[in-house]
Amino acid sequence: MTEGELQVVALPLGPAQTNAYLVADPGARAAVVIDPAWDGRLLAREAEQRGWRIQAVWLTHAHFDHFGGSAELAESLPVPVPVALHPADQPLWRADGLAGIFGIRGLDPGPEPTIPLEPGARLWLGKYQFEVRHSPGHTPGHVIFLVRDSSIAFCGDLIFRDGVGRTDLPGGDWPTLEESLRREIVSLPDEYRLLPGHGPETTVGREKRSNPFLEGLV
Repeated sequence: MTEGELQVVALPLGPAQTNAYLVADPGARAAVVIDPAWDGRLLAREAEQRGWRIQAVWLTHAHFDHFGGSAELAESLPVPVPVALHPADQPLWRADGLAGIFGIRGLDPGPEPTIPLEPGARLWLGKYQFEVRHSPGHTPGHVIFLVRDSSIAFCGDLIFRDGVGRTDLPGGDWPTLEESLRREIVSLPDEYRLLPGHGPETTVGREKRSNPFLEGLV
């Protein structure tokens, strides 16, 4: 990794081993957390040890295992930081992200999201631009974040290595997910790195070749 290159630290956390991503422009010493899954104090400590200042939280969607660490993270930072979420997932966030369905009670969701992730919006982290792409199907307000200069997509639960997000939970819809995969993943160049919400990273090219859920979409 060259000096000044976008840096990404993946931390599998919580009961679902969800990938929380600490992402930084090291030149600006600025960072964001994408999907603070759990253990918010750990996320804050990881940033502090690297000399990075967390300036925002960005949520790919509002299932509890993707924001379960938000409250601890907020408590661990010296100043409040905004939370970003697509408006269509606000009801899901207010319902504790379906935590109760999985037997988790009393979840503190942390600060209420105040930045609406509208499709096509641009977010900035230092010199890096992140493009917000609406990718519903797993949830109504699911988004992915594209960093075109670095050929990276933070995918949430849209796609995994050899798998895709489930659609059997409230708000899920399989035809909608298929369309999101076709529009937002299959259309990307093969070299793009896909950083999913669960499991190891992969690439667009690999998933086009081996992911059975992309058959007929390529």
